Amino acid sequence: VMKTKTVLLSLLSLLVIGLAGCGSVASNTRNLLTTAGFREKTPETAKQKELYAAAPADKILRYTANGKTLYAYKDEKTGTALIGDQAAYQQFENLAAQQAARQAYQTEELRRDAAYGWYGAYGSPYGTYGSSLGGPPGVRYGAIR
Repeated sequence: VMKTKTVLLSLLSLLVIGLAGCGSVASNTRNLLTTAGFREKTPETAKQKELYAAAPADKILRYTANGKTLYAYKDEKTGTALIGDQAAYQQFENLAAQQAARQAYQTEELRRDAAYGWYGAYGSPYGTYGSSLGGPPGVRYGAIR
């Protein structure tokens, strides 16, 4: 019974983590971009407002202005754009890769914990070990009769 509860709790944790990840992708991207050095800008001129309106939301766009490569991220929730140069974008990619690796590791840890919970949930393939010394059922350790 305890192992079944552990397995169910592990599976529920995986589900909650998966659902939480779906709803926070945009805010996570925004956090990574600001950490990487992107700066928040509010469109002010008519041209900026036109470009902002035409840009897809929650996507990083690459463009060239005055011979410089820049990256922009439209955040419709705040009505702003996050703007960064090549160095900031490279930092963002590094942070995103580190986070993806960390999440993959954590997911694998949860899967392994869930797998350990399943092993033995329906009994060991070798039967249950009832002896306090860990031997198979029916085998006694100790004095020879």
